[in-house]
Amino acid sequence: MIPPASAADFLAKAGWPDAAVVPLAGDASFRRYFRVVDGGRRAVLMDAPPPHEDPRPFIAIAEHLVADGFAAPRILARDLNEGLVLIEDFGDDRLKEHVEDQPGEELAVYGRAIELLADLHKLPAAELPPYDRAVYQREVGLVTEWYCPAIGLKVDEDAYVRAWDEVLPIAEQSASPIVTVLRDYHAENIMLIDRPEARGLGLLDFQDALAGHPAYDLVSLLQDARRDVSPAVEAAMLAHYKAIASPPGDFDAAYAVLGAQRNAKIIGIFTRLWKRDGKPRYLSYLPRMWGLLERDLTHPALAPVAQWFAANIPADKRHNALQEFAPE
Repeated sequence: MIPPASAADFLAKAGWPDAAVVPLAGDASFRRYFRVVDGGRRAVLMDAPPPHEDPRPFIAIAEHLVADGFAAPRILARDLNEGLVLIEDFGDDRLKEHVEDQPGEELAVYGRAIELLADLHKLPAAELPPYDRAVYQREVGLVTEWYCPAIGLKVDEDAYVRAWDEVLPIAEQSASPIVTVLRDYHAENIMLIDRPEARGLGLLDFQDALAGHPAYDLVSLLQDARRDVSPAVEAAMLAHYKAIASPPGDFDAAYAVLGAQRNAKIIGIFTRLWKRDGKPRYLSYLPRMWGLLERDLTHPALAPVAQWFAANIPADKRHNALQEFAPE
């Protein structure tokens, strides 16, 4: 990756005129990240090029989280016209690699991540758009829009919408409070940092936050699209959350519904990343996503959606149906 032409001038104005700029990461969007190094100083340059990206939601949520005592990156400089943001560098110790290198710490580290969510859920939601029926339906519709055509299936799209309409009220009308939903709270977006606040965990990739049900970020963490979290760890962490947060009795059903909703959405998104954006590596995650979705669909609350999948997407058109397209 090469920094945008405007980066040098931006960094000079921000007080980093002689810093080295090295690639750090890209993601599923148009955003790119670079590490900026100047002697003993380090920062991260976010390149969120307009009109494809708008860094203002990231900045707003970062500042909200910091004000509430959480460790989101501090904003060091910004140029909204160029889509450039200089942010605090949380280092390289991601939760994903940390627990893979030190599996004996998995329960303890995940426990801290659960406790952070419980802390967040005690607070009023940020001023955000709602995670409502229209958003839920638009997201699950990515399956019929992208996945089904990719495998050559013609399905009953109207029945699909009706099936979700039957189950989504379980999450929408829950007795749980409306909270800030980060939406991509998982092992690749949580950093282990040497800081006392927020359980020593740094938060990344929250610019798509909405106000919604507290179970959603639990699903994001415990039914991770990019990392296998065992059913035993998932169960232990759900029990840990319940012991701390004392959610209402409908929480398990809402967790299953939002799990199915999120996993269906991701199947559609990862297919789109391959078909539209030329990123076939995301196909390798589809078997995991289908396994998680099928597990969620066994919950009685999801019977209408489970029946639709059984009638419209046969088993041989699921887990490995697109693997022939995946890179070696």
